[in-house]
Amino acid sequence: MNPPRLILYHKQSTSARTRFLRLGHGGMCGPEPLPADAVLSDEADPSATVVSHPAPLIRAAESRLGLSAGSLEAETGFRCRVTSAQGPSEVFLARFRSTDPPFDTVAAQGGAFIDLTQARGLPTVELELLRRAYELILG
Repeated sequence: MNPPRLILYHKQSTSARTRFLRLGHGGMCGPEPLPADAVLSDEADPSATVVSHPAPLIRAAESRLGLSAGSLEAETGFRCRVTSAQGPSEVFLARFRSTDPPFDTVAAQGGAFIDLTQARGLPTVELELLRRAYELILG
């Protein structure tokens, strides 16, 4: 199995405005972009004997983005699987716990917060992942 990926978002506690973090490489999944041939897979891998946990991925994202420990929290109920010629990979979702998005901190790492409508032009697999994330976030 390929390394897992992470989608990050911020939901404003007072207005519920939801923004996703677009990473410096231009995509939504990190730390590395998904392969160009990646597709969403609803099938479980019957040969998988080990499953990933998002905690190490989240801690690495906090470090890479220059955030303090505990700044991100895993969103339970979101686990997607994508497949490509390189093999399968899991995708997790995490939210920023701060009241306001850390605009300057992520901008220093080449990232930017975007609304869902600004995601046009992303690969189909990322748009589908964002759609599923948005549905879960809004309940």
